[in-house]
Amino acid sequence: MAQIIVPTLGESVSEATVAQWLKKEGDSVAVDEPIVELETDKVTLEVNATEAGVISAIIVQEGENVEVGALLGEIGGEGASSAPKPAAAPADASEAPKEAPAVDEDDAHKLSPAVLKMVNDNNLDADKITGTGKDGRLTKEDVINHMEGAKAPAPVATAAVPEAPKPAPAPHVPRDTGPREERVKMTRLRQVIAKRLKGAQEEAAILTTFNEVDMTAIMALRKQYQESFVKKHGVKLGFMSFFVKAAVQALQEFPAVNAEIDGDDIIYKNFYDLGIAVSTPQGLVVPVVRDCDQKNMAHIEKDIIDVGSRARDGKITMDEMQGGTFTITNGGVFGSLMATPILNAPQSAILGMHKIQQRAMVMPDGSIEARPMMYIALSYDHRIIDGKESVSFLVRVKEALEDPQRMVLEV
Repeated sequence: MAQIIVPTLGESVSEATVAQWLKKEGDSVAVDEPIVELETDKVTLEVNATEAGVISAIIVQEGENVEVGALLGEIGGEGASSAPKPAAAPADASEAPKEAPAVDEDDAHKLSPAVLKMVNDNNLDADKITGTGKDGRLTKEDVINHMEGAKAPAPVATAAVPEAPKPAPAPHVPRDTGPREERVKMTRLRQVIAKRLKGAQEEAAILTTFNEVDMTAIMALRKQYQESFVKKHGVKLGFMSFFVKAAVQALQEFPAVNAEIDGDDIIYKNFYDLGIAVSTPQGLVVPVVRDCDQKNMAHIEKDIIDVGSRARDGKITMDEMQGGTFTITNGGVFGSLMATPILNAPQSAILGMHKIQQRAMVMPDGSIEARPMMYIALSYDHRIIDGKESVSFLVRVKEALEDPQRMVLEV
């Protein structure tokens, strides 16, 4: 019999949610065949069968949280029964257990392995703990809150007038859904996205500065060299590689935009690992393209296509979404004309691209021409980046894009 175990989830990730069982009890599985999907706060990953057989038991149900190493289910041989084997009676009284478990066998199946371990290790009565999970199940937070409430010391009377206690926030009570409404639980990824974006707004002093780019030169260059570029490198010359190169040159000139705050310190990063925001069916993810200052445009285009396609397919790894120093997001692919992107913490700035649109522009000689224009936005943390730096950074990006030769000559 083989166990289905929660694998290592990646750096700083210790918990996941069982998103979907791809097999049910009694189904046959082959070696390396996907059995269950786990959802973390970063990616969705599959757990594969370590040996062939039949799913004899599913222990953790969909929607429950599990830790690394937790038992999800079991694989038995062909025809294996999912019924538990009865325990053998002890040979004599000395072999009998000295202490009954904190949770009996009838209730154990209602708890996830992690919660069951916490209840038994702390000799708790599960019936006395209020469950807030699906169908009233206990979660780790329920057990922790129960133990903290039990350990809280009684207040000691003093001569001083006690401060009036602050009212506790009212617990969220789900409202009734209407006949034409549908209630769907947020995925773990969507919950984390919501918390992190809100946390970034509360922690950082976010400001946004705007500029506009005349895309005429880049569009002409792409038209002139697209065919030969594809023949040589096997990939199309897109807009993103121009923006990556322009951003890297500006980051080198303004290192605070590539830095982050750590307590009372500023960490300056002498490398350029750029996050490229990708929209997926599960939500927004930001895979990282490493060492962009050391790669040519073809290499950058290939890397962006690779991480973007794997992110949309749910195949990106957590290591590939960590350690970025600066992020670029392109709302223009969805038709956005102008927006203010939110920081990808702990980074200090993010560059927003938008839709290219023909607009009437007054040229240096006073004539008016229709030009392909794009608004660009830089959201930044004003705690570390001053207004002069942010505006100058965006001007450098604009200058490099409007005159692509600057990127080749590095001027």
